[in-house]
Amino acid sequence: MTAPAFKRVILKLSGEALAGPQGYGLDGVTLENVCAELKEVREAGVEMAVVVGGGNIYRGVRGAAQSGVDRAAGDYMGMLATVINGLALQTSLERIGVPTRVQSAIEISQLCEPYIRRRAIRHIEKGRIVIFGAGTGNPYFTTDTAAALRAMELGAEVILKATRVDGVYDCDPEQNKNAQKFKALTYLDVLKRNLKVMDSTAISLCMDNNLPIIVFNLQTRGNVMRVLRGEEVGTLVGQLRGKE
Repeated sequence: MTAPAFKRVILKLSGEALAGPQGYGLDGVTLENVCAELKEVREAGVEMAVVVGGGNIYRGVRGAAQSGVDRAAGDYMGMLATVINGLALQTSLERIGVPTRVQSAIEISQLCEPYIRRRAIRHIEKGRIVIFGAGTGNPYFTTDTAAALRAMELGAEVILKATRVDGVYDCDPEQNKNAQKFKALTYLDVLKRNLKVMDSTAISLCMDNNLPIIVFNLQTRGNVMRVLRGEEVGTLVGQLRGKE
């Protein structure tokens, strides 16, 4: 088997990716499939951490707008939803023999560890998959920004952005069958075109630190390992290190 092209990666996993065809909540089959892929990653010797979203349960901005909840309170509610997803991932991964730790940016000591950078690095070095919940711990920041921040703190080589489509398009491919897919983009391309890859804060952080992003379809079985082997899957944002 081809050796992995990366040693340490961050997987940005949206809450919607765990909802499956029902579009909300947690889908058991989808959760099992995701965890099976993550097990393959660990067995290949790649160090991985996961930043999980919570949009399948509660999305801060949309939820606040619809319910009249204060924006900051809505964001904190969304953070709690990410912890629920993190615990679900942990349970499913450990059921198939993958050691994990959940770390939360908001202290919930009865359920998971607080986020401590050096402890997270140590877990990863020991072969555990670390799942980060509660985003950055601050309202007005998305889990995309949390993924960029954690990737830089932990020395990850790339962010893997798992989505429902096979890359970045000039418009929504689920709404427009003539949407054009991009094979590669610069960070400025994403910002200027307002492409919905990650939010602008996350893209700017990645640009300032030359951290590449690979956007790919998580629903295609085996895609995570294809990306890690260096195959041309999805859309590359930025430049892979050592390939300038």
